[in-house]
Amino acid sequence: MRVILLGAPGAGKGTQAQFITEEFGIPQISTGDMLRAAVKAGSELGLKAKAVMDAGQLVSDDIIIGLVKERLTQDDCANGALFDGFPRTIPQADALKDAGVKIDYVVEIDVADEEIVQRMSGRRVHEASGRSYHLVYNPPKVAGKDDVTGEELIQRADDTEETVRKRLGVYHDQTAPLIGYYQDWLKADSVNAPKFVKVNGVGDLNVIKQNLLTALQA
Repeated sequence: MRVILLGAPGAGKGTQAQFITEEFGIPQISTGDMLRAAVKAGSELGLKAKAVMDAGQLVSDDIIIGLVKERLTQDDCANGALFDGFPRTIPQADALKDAGVKIDYVVEIDVADEEIVQRMSGRRVHEASGRSYHLVYNPPKVAGKDDVTGEELIQRADDTEETVRKRLGVYHDQTAPLIGYYQDWLKADSVNAPKFVKVNGVGDLNVIKQNLLTALQA
């Protein structure tokens, strides 16, 4: 089974990805991991990618698609793979389609922007230990203090409301159009297009997990 996982930053893709990979025995593969592995291995594509990155440029979709196809031939992908952060744009989705890479499911984890802002901007961490809290869902015993040491908690720069809203804006501009792309493809060509699954990402984690796994086994 080959799965593309879509959803805004903070929607819970990482958690759901873990459920999917464990349930179906497939690896989670990202373009970053593939690039690093190819460069380290010194493959033809890896050397091309390294030359581009060393020049401070973005690796082309052609090279990325080549890496995807190469990665899917490896033994751990015999049962499929979960694509992490790819495709990110419609041109990348077109390139994947044109290359004949068969995808079985596209899964959208649906969470409203305001819920995501609350989730992410409410996070607080104890920097030294990495202990994590949330102002609403998992507050510290004493406001602003780590439960164990009593030291100050911090809000990471990535978790400020301003940063979260900027990241959501990029997602809606670049990646969210893929939802319509795959829905339209399914309507036009139900034989070759991947099945589209939409899962509500709000609520009890076990319920979300069960709904997701049930949809992928349908």
